[in-house]
Amino acid sequence: MKQLRSRKQEIIDTLTFPFRAITIFEEDRWGLSSLRTERFDYVAREVSGYCLDVGCGRNNIFIRKILKNQGKGIDVFAYEGLKKGEVLNDITHFPFPNKSFDSVTFIANLNHVPVHNRDTELREAFRVLKNGGNVVVTMGNPLIEILVHKLVAFYTLIFHAKVDMDSERGMKEGENYYLRKSEILSRLEKAGFHQLATKRFFSQWGLNSLYVGWK
Repeated sequence: MKQLRSRKQEIIDTLTFPFRAITIFEEDRWGLSSLRTERFDYVAREVSGYCLDVGCGRNNIFIRKILKNQGKGIDVFAYEGLKKGEVLNDITHFPFPNKSFDSVTFIANLNHVPVHNRDTELREAFRVLKNGGNVVVTMGNPLIEILVHKLVAFYTLIFHAKVDMDSERGMKEGENYYLRKSEILSRLEKAGFHQLATKRFFSQWGLNSLYVGWK
């Protein structure tokens, strides 16, 4: 378990959440945490040991920077900075033996797994987890997820800011802008996870949450 922000920083981030949400800066600045750092902070607190980050995105930041290479990152899209072996042609089969990881994370991306593959990927997450390991999924409030996706697309178009990974690779058939809590918990249970828990992001006014399940 690792905490990236101090309690003081978390309070500052809570008070400035509307400003941070509108500006959507990727790197920490002005004494404030980016929304990305904030997500990573909440997820890192739940991770223990060797981690697999599914849908790792550009530069595999969560594994390389936040967890100091204590794990692996994989994605189906060849984002900038990803290395050979981190980009999979078939992400419905993880190229790792059974019981390889202590945690598996889906950070703000399970909704981008095509609907017909979601159960398969979660079963793979279950397979590669050690007994006693956990899965962590983050997902925002449905309305907020739609607004944020539209806002970052606008920023990309107007300011040519490279923050919209959805526009970079394109939304595919079967993807969604968000998943409801009921679907996430139902699919986790179906994949075999138990002791399911929901935890809201305090410094995002409860408008983002993470879901944890155990093997």
